[in-house]
Amino acid sequence: MTQGRRGAVRSEAARISILHATAAQFALRGWDHLAIEGIATAAGVGKQTIYRWWSSKAGLVADCLLEGLLIPESFVPADTGDLRADLTTWLTAVLEFADEPRNAVLFRSLVGAAAEDERVGLQLRDALGASSALQSRLEAARTLGQLTADAPLQQISDALIGVIILHVITRAATEPELPARLVHAVTGAPLSRRG
Repeated sequence: MTQGRRGAVRSEAARISILHATAAQFALRGWDHLAIEGIATAAGVGKQTIYRWWSSKAGLVADCLLEGLLIPESFVPADTGDLRADLTTWLTAVLEFADEPRNAVLFRSLVGAAAEDERVGLQLRDALGASSALQSRLEAARTLGQLTADAPLQQISDALIGVIILHVITRAATEPELPARLVHAVTGAPLSRRG
């Protein structure tokens, strides 16, 4: 997989080494202190090798997200036929992952990187299951009448991702009923009797 640049064909071993080094350095140093020189040293390659294939550290971080190296869990909403339960389970899993101290630092760094580069933001969105997976789940719910025919699916998806980002940057505590309440607020899907 090339980035549209001329030059030597990318060595798969070097590519994997660079991506793993980027993920490790990102987790250790965060976005602000991530440096191509440090990545090159950790990967055992020259900086010119990295720049031959990636034009910036944002491209590296985006590819790490794409490869599942920064957010290793697959956050894809299930389709059990119950939209509220599926989205609540998905949102609970993402928030629990983000609440772990090491992951919280990683998420805040990813949000910072996403604010600086659109590619990182799009890959972060995908890593959280909010592109095709969430859209497909919402479309299935609309087909079953669990959402109105004119439900704004993209805005529902964006609102749920926005909740996650706000949660991460404000370091808010996750109360047990929060995911169900948020899903209700965004989708209008019915709350359980306890909600």
